[in-house]
Amino acid sequence: MNNQKMYLSHVTRDIIDINDFTILVETANSDKVIQDTCFFDEPVIAVAFYGAGNVDLEFEYPTTSKHYNYTKGLALSFYSDEKVLCKHTVSKNNPLECVVIATATRHLNRLPNQEGELFSELLEQLVNPKDHYVEGPSFFMTPEMLKIVNDIFNMKYEGKARMMFFRSQITALLSHFFGQLAINRSKQIKTKDRTRLEEVKDILANNLNNPPSLTELSKAIGLNATKLKKEFKEVFGVPVFKYLQNERLITAHDLISNKEATVQEAAWHVGYDSLSSFSNAFANKFGYRPSQIR
Repeated sequence: MNNQKMYLSHVTRDIIDINDFTILVETANSDKVIQDTCFFDEPVIAVAFYGAGNVDLEFEYPTTSKHYNYTKGLALSFYSDEKVLCKHTVSKNNPLECVVIATATRHLNRLPNQEGELFSELLEQLVNPKDHYVEGPSFFMTPEMLKIVNDIFNMKYEGKARMMFFRSQITALLSHFFGQLAINRSKQIKTKDRTRLEEVKDILANNLNNPPSLTELSKAIGLNATKLKKEFKEVFGVPVFKYLQNERLITAHDLISNKEATVQEAAWHVGYDSLSSFSNAFANKFGYRPSQIR
């Protein structure tokens, strides 16, 4: 990130690389009204978290510009390429406190811990941008997020402890952001669709040994397959057939532990033809094999 500043009485700016993320932690204050500007050297997807200050924010790019007049406590996601100039207006009563977590778009496919999938699923418009700057979802932070941001700006550690602190806090901040984003999106799903999604759960629960295909489910509830997959995961937190697998294994566990079925019978009851596949899936979920249940 390249940057410039004018007439700042005080500015701190840390740029930290953690895995394939670049973290910018910036504070600025001034006795007079000034603009602090920056731009990215390559296309990025970023989330900016604004602390106690309340600066004006403008993204200026060849086709137009985008203004934000109230930033205190804001979590803002966006796509930006090299032609976008970001301007913060700082004044005596409106200091800058900002944490930006950015990743180059070329890094999305190699982000660890399924983070790339989260970006693609919840920030789709940023992964496939249609302009130099694209605004993604934004909301005012939860108390938990505000505390993390405040802790970052008041951190006193140095050296390796400082890097460990940043790594843990940035991971927590992103986790809260995506978690809250998923909650916000699920609330937007219409009541009629939520009823249909609940119906999908009932259909699967009643057909564990011979579940319908996604196409059959889609026809049964009157919701197209793409929307069914997307909204089911948003509401229940897992894909349709991951939910099915969980229900199968929980049911099998109950049958075996209550001595209502042998391991083989339980496997057949929930639709597993292969005993070894059933045993492996069971162990992955519960941490022990079905034969170990007493």
